[in-house]
Amino acid sequence: MGGFKFEQCGNIEGLYLVEPQVFSDERGYNLEAYHAGSFRDAGLDMVFVQDNLSMSAKGTLRGMHFQKNYQQGKLVCVVSGEVFDAVVDIRDGSRTYGQWFGTVLSAETKNMLYVPEGFAHGFLVLSDTAVFMVS
Repeated sequence: MGGFKFEQCGNIEGLYLVEPQVFSDERGYNLEAYHAGSFRDAGLDMVFVQDNLSMSAKGTLRGMHFQKNYQQGKLVCVVSGEVFDAVVDIRDGSRTYGQWFGTVLSAETKNMLYVPEGFAHGFLVLSDTAVFMVS
């Protein structure tokens, strides 16, 4: 259907801002949030284990979450509202170990963040409420 733009976040290897192609008209919009082939072509070959959806009120801080023994990459996006999203590289031996990246994700911009294995992740809700999805 559509394409994606992948932008590496600073000098942190494997961490990408993802911008989906959005098709809009007077009825609304449609976008493809994930396409295995497109992500694989960008060097992001992963299998998502689960999808989680959360709703949080303004000022809620969730994180920093990570799984040391059961690491998994994730694609995060905001379905409704706006958050400040942050990740920290906690990969053993990584040249960017301890470095962090933060960005605003919103339903309005429809931007997403691909977080590879080995990162702690969290977000702060900026809008009155936010619906946040983690794949």
